[in-house]
Amino acid sequence: MKFGDVLVALLVVGIVLLMIIPVPLGVLDLFLSINISLALLILLISMFNTETLNFSVFPSLLLITTLFRLSLNVSTTRAILTKGQGGGVIQAFGDFVIGGNAIVGFIIFIIIIIIQFLVITKGSERVSEVAARFTLDAMPGKQMAIDADLNSGLIAESDARKRRSTIQKEADFYGAMDGASKFVKGDAIAGIIITVINIVAGFVIGMLTYDLTFSESLRKYTLLTVGDGLVSQIPALMISTATGIVVTRAASESNLGNEVIEQLFSQPKIMFILSAVIGGLGLLTPLPSFPLVTLALFFLYLGYTFRKELKSALALEEEEVEAENAEEDIRKPENIIPLLQVDPIELEFGYGIIPLADPNQGGDLFDRLIMIRRQVALELGVVVPMIRLRDNIQLESNQYVIKIKGTEVARGEIMFDHYMAMNPGNAEGDIDGIDTVEPAFGLPAKWISSSQREAAEILGYTVVDASSIISTHLTEIVKKYASELLSRQDVKTLIDNIKDKNTALIDELIPNILKIGDVQKILCNLLDEGVSIRNLETILETLADYGNITRDTNILTEYVRQNLKRQISKLFFPAGHGRVVTIEQSLENKLMESVEQTDSGSYLSIDPRISQLMMNSLTGQVQKLVSTGEFPIVVTAPIVRFYFKKVTAQVIPDLVVLSYNEIDENIEIQSIGMVSINER
Repeated sequence: MKFGDVLVALLVVGIVLLMIIPVPLGVLDLFLSINISLALLILLISMFNTETLNFSVFPSLLLITTLFRLSLNVSTTRAILTKGQGGGVIQAFGDFVIGGNAIVGFIIFIIIIIIQFLVITKGSERVSEVAARFTLDAMPGKQMAIDADLNSGLIAESDARKRRSTIQKEADFYGAMDGASKFVKGDAIAGIIITVINIVAGFVIGMLTYDLTFSESLRKYTLLTVGDGLVSQIPALMISTATGIVVTRAASESNLGNEVIEQLFSQPKIMFILSAVIGGLGLLTPLPSFPLVTLALFFLYLGYTFRKELKSALALEEEEVEAENAEEDIRKPENIIPLLQVDPIELEFGYGIIPLADPNQGGDLFDRLIMIRRQVALELGVVVPMIRLRDNIQLESNQYVIKIKGTEVARGEIMFDHYMAMNPGNAEGDIDGIDTVEPAFGLPAKWISSSQREAAEILGYTVVDASSIISTHLTEIVKKYASELLSRQDVKTLIDNIKDKNTALIDELIPNILKIGDVQKILCNLLDEGVSIRNLETILETLADYGNITRDTNILTEYVRQNLKRQISKLFFPAGHGRVVTIEQSLENKLMESVEQTDSGSYLSIDPRISQLMMNSLTGQVQKLVSTGEFPIVVTAPIVRFYFKKVTAQVIPDLVVLSYNEIDENIEIQSIGMVSINER
């Protein structure tokens, strides 16, 4: 097997050389025997195969065996016409198989040719053609079914890739069989022509070269030629039959023999009727009684045996059905439970957006959902649940709605056959279009026609299609609500993934120090502020270090953030420097004095007047920072960071609040303002 590729290549070259180089009669007998054995092997493999792709090499093998037979025809013709001999195999077929009678042998040869050419080969060719056409026509539907199963979570991505590969291989196989069957047809025609040529040429050579009489020459060369034809066409007939079996087999889980026995002899009633009819023919007609009565008794026995087995199977099936019905009766009061299930993420759209989700119409929304899950996994380290797609006739045709746990959180509209153009800030010139707002980030944009797309891109506008608009909006919503989508089960799955390579850490942390619910709260705190939890091992290491000191999940979150300072610094200061707003020391002291401790944790209880003054100052400083083109970031002392973020989240939800301990030492920050309170 190690050098199988080289061996097959040499074999094909040798077959071609066989047409040119004369071989001894003994070697020729070996090759003829190999031809018969190979044909029988292919026939048996086709009968015992359960799937067509298990014998995917068959089209190529069909060509090689056809070439081998034609090469043998040339070699045997050379031997018969030059030596007046064809070897032991051909002589045996001429003497034993057809009884030394050339006329009978020629008639048998013609009958085999007719059977092969008009029945088996013709039928196999037609079936191959139809199978190839139907397989290609069914490919889009099968691909769509695979994508639907993948997006609904019924199969994994690896399974989908494997099924797509299988569909492609089936199409290639039936296409190859459609072409290869033409060679089988040509082989049958060539067999007839070669036989006629051999008879005529042999007759002439026998009389002119070897001084044989008319009858001697006719008998000798006709016998050898017919024997040669039978030696060649019987293997060809077996391979043609194998071709018909392969292309006519439907998908099944068993081989041909088992299916024939099961499907022909599995109904007792038919066996009894058949037994009665055959027995009547044997007893009431002049037909031979012994074979017919014997067959009638045989079918009667089969009917009785199968009826007994069928009754046993039905009884067993009834017991199983009764058991299932009993279990269903017990569970009947809870049958409404599936109706209470809520999908984590839903994308509902009007009927006009359906083409975007239909691969047959060129839609790529399914593929984009897969990319969204991958993107969020890389950026935030969470596994996004399956995104459910639904059409909703209550929506306008161009509307879509995004729901989180059954509640609408965002919606948008698209214009068909239009693109959305946005000015990234450096576009030159204006374009005509319909004013709109980009749904994901709220940026001003315009709807433009497809004919304007190229001109807008030349001017520097960012131009996106409808699928990109929806997928971008959905991605931002998933990121925004990632903390709500992260369940305890998801956390357990993430922890189990870590446990495979860090058992000691997990065994120490859970459940001895923290429960899964505590870890979930900490991870949700991080996701709420856009901090990725992909570096889960560092997060769990930090919790194991500080979990014995405090059980307050808010404080533990701060410890985790400090250990993720390089990640946080890279996220909010990608250039290595930035401008920020700081908090006055006196305000930080007042915030700390307002922290109240309880058994369930800590919270901030601040004077409303101070809170109002603080928010007024913060709003002014943030506007000043944003006017310089910077992202709003406030830096404060570690001890008040969490509480300050909670207070300001209602007014400025996108405000980033960092502590000094969360900023890497290599980051250069410049304070351009300070939040303070004026008590005058």
